[in-house]
Amino acid sequence: MSGLSILESATGLRDELPDGFRDGVVASIFDDAERIARHSVTADSQRAHLAVDQVLDRALTHRVWGFVVMGVLFFGVFWFTIAGAAVPSDLLYTLLVQKGHTALHTGFVDLGAAPWVTGLLVDGVYLATAWVVAVMLPPMAIFFPLFTLLEDFGYLPRVAFNLDRMFAKSGAHGNQSLTMMMGYGCNAAGVTATRIIDSPRERLIAIITNNFSVCNGRWPTLILMGTIFIGALVPAPLAGLAASGSVVMVAVLGIVTTLVVSWVLSRTILRGETSVYSLELPPYRRPQVWHTIYTSLIDRTLKVLRRALVMAAPAGAVIWLISNVTIAGSSVAEHLVHGMDPLGVAIGLNGIILLAYVVAIPANEIVIPTILMLTMTLGPLQYGVQGGVMVDLANAQAGAVLVQAGGWTLLTAVNLMLFSMLHNPCSTTVLTIWKETRSLKWTATATLLPLALAFAVTATTASIARLAGWA
Repeated sequence: MSGLSILESATGLRDELPDGFRDGVVASIFDDAERIARHSVTADSQRAHLAVDQVLDRALTHRVWGFVVMGVLFFGVFWFTIAGAAVPSDLLYTLLVQKGHTALHTGFVDLGAAPWVTGLLVDGVYLATAWVVAVMLPPMAIFFPLFTLLEDFGYLPRVAFNLDRMFAKSGAHGNQSLTMMMGYGCNAAGVTATRIIDSPRERLIAIITNNFSVCNGRWPTLILMGTIFIGALVPAPLAGLAASGSVVMVAVLGIVTTLVVSWVLSRTILRGETSVYSLELPPYRRPQVWHTIYTSLIDRTLKVLRRALVMAAPAGAVIWLISNVTIAGSSVAEHLVHGMDPLGVAIGLNGIILLAYVVAIPANEIVIPTILMLTMTLGPLQYGVQGGVMVDLANAQAGAVLVQAGGWTLLTAVNLMLFSMLHNPCSTTVLTIWKETRSLKWTATATLLPLALAFAVTATTASIARLAGWA
């Protein structure tokens, strides 16, 4: 029998193997190696260390308790990020947005700058970048170090171990769980992290679905909706937990969406055999806290923030221009909102929200201030805020603007949270996808597939709510 015939026969027999056969072979090899090492090697100085590792692994990689611990840990990370970022965000907002904007605006007026120059540069460009710093920097400065500490401790490979079976059943690579985790900080970073996946097919699946990880730029929208609308459904002492729980629930839905879309892709346009790989669980390590904080701030937080600022500055200029340039007696923003309103209402949102997402393609952080600014500019109520100026308000004030001037309901808030989780990636992530794939086809797929899914899900939710009389 020729070599080619042997390979063909082997390929045919491989397809007939039962599910889990190769995993069982790998597991038996490691079991044999462990048994041989246990009977042949003695290391008294390491017995206590190994015992601790084994106890931790029994809990962290358990079929049931492993997921319980994972949920508790990530809920803690999200809650601590949300709660811890509130005070520094308020301080930065006061310093940069309130005092900084006032001082800069006064300086331009004193210098005799034309009103449109002051508006474009100060009320547009400066306020957009100031808002991104105030909203994005504190949570990133908390989330990235916490995430890196878990990584240094050796916990993230245990997460991949727990999720490997799910990703394998969905036709994806087990390492996609790690790239998905990176996406919670920044989708662009998550896309870059897919380089750890050797299979081109499975790497494409990871790239396309990474957008369903709720990135740092989408947290402000989720937090505000959870605080104003979800937190209002429970007694005041439980409002914070309800708001945090709603954000975590959206993150869980993102994981479910990742698995479902991966399963569909692996059985349609990206069909193929799932790679078999051995995941070696590294020993637990004592994290170097200060070194980790420094490294995560420099290598992750500041780099992501710099990319966001580069995108936010021109977005601020666009927001100011469309809100202050008029055509036939109405601003460009008003014309656009009226044109988008029928589609927005059909999916349980409105034209202002859709326009805000178009403007905020460069940076998701400016979605909420854009919505508030457009609502106050175009709404029937007056809040003493100059039209076309990006603003931030306290939660109670923002709630009043959205409910009274914008006509928002609980359905609007829930659908906005779903839309925020599913919609197209930001321009930074799109550019990263192009750099990683060098393919217009896959870049367009990774951009338009989430957007189509966002419209489909929100339209379905709105239809069900209206038929049930909830909206």
